[in-house]
Amino acid sequence: MKKSRLAILAALLFAVGAFVVAHDGGSATVVSLPAGVAPSPALVDSARLFDDVRTLASVPFDGRRTGTSGSHKARAYLQERFTQLGLTPFGAAYAQPFSFTVTSLKGLFTPGRPFRTSYNDAANYVGFIKGSGVPERFIVVSAHYDHLGSKGGQLYPGADDNASGVAAMLAVAAYFKAHPPTHTIVFAAFDGEEIGLQGAKAFMGALPFAKAQLALNLNFDMVSHNERNEIFAAGTSYTAALAPLVAEAARRHTVNVKLGHDHGQLLPGAVSEDWTDSSDHGPFHDAGVPFLYFGVEDHGDYHQPGDTFEHINQPFFNAVANLLVDVAATADRTLK
Repeated sequence: MKKSRLAILAALLFAVGAFVVAHDGGSATVVSLPAGVAPSPALVDSARLFDDVRTLASVPFDGRRTGTSGSHKARAYLQERFTQLGLTPFGAAYAQPFSFTVTSLKGLFTPGRPFRTSYNDAANYVGFIKGSGVPERFIVVSAHYDHLGSKGGQLYPGADDNASGVAAMLAVAAYFKAHPPTHTIVFAAFDGEEIGLQGAKAFMGALPFAKAQLALNLNFDMVSHNERNEIFAAGTSYTAALAPLVAEAARRHTVNVKLGHDHGQLLPGAVSEDWTDSSDHGPFHDAGVPFLYFGVEDHGDYHQPGDTFEHINQPFFNAVANLLVDVAATADRTLK
């Protein structure tokens, strides 16, 4: 997950002397949904879930930075898992290569750091399960698989960010393979999120179906590391009809689900953190597509070498993954 542009703007204002107070956690715009009192029947293979995170965050994957050998290992793993799950590719292959160029203002002031960098070796991995009822309507379940790689001799494993989201996405795919969906469900593992949501932008720029057929994006980014048993769902402020959908699923699980971190406002003396463009749901939203983004608030291991498999909260993650499968199944059942 990336810091939102609003949060960056707030930091810049603070740097030039503006008085800014963050109050997103206690904001009146945050809504806590009623949770269940007992765990619902398991929808997820927890051993497989944990193994996906453990593997993607392991040393040989070297932090999965776009274009590196670690990224290539992640791609091979995604190829294997998509094949195991029996997903159908759009065209001949799951891999959808793309390239992009980014500029960095720090490059103007930091010796040895380039102002412009080209990435010619990026790839999304995309597959789908065809719907049995309204196959011409699509739900995209997404998670980015890239992370920060190694810097200064330090490995940034990216277990929570975002091996966890990829593992949850694969769990949703396993569920729908066993329980054929009504809509066509697309599973997209995006590259280049940490460098400006590049994979999602590339996907939306070359959709393999008409945009009018895209009903919803479910995006998972950082869903395994929280000590308060708390997960946020952003997006309902833009599409109010999605709130009852999330609430219905939340009542069947013991995770504390909170609606918020969208429609942030920058006002004199206050800032409410807005996650609308903080991850790969951003380009979907920019294109007018409804989204639900699930993620935890930042923690001490966020973008740090400590973001390891050992530091995720396994019981919490397992509970969240079951919730996310339920949300996806509820969306498939109820969306028109």
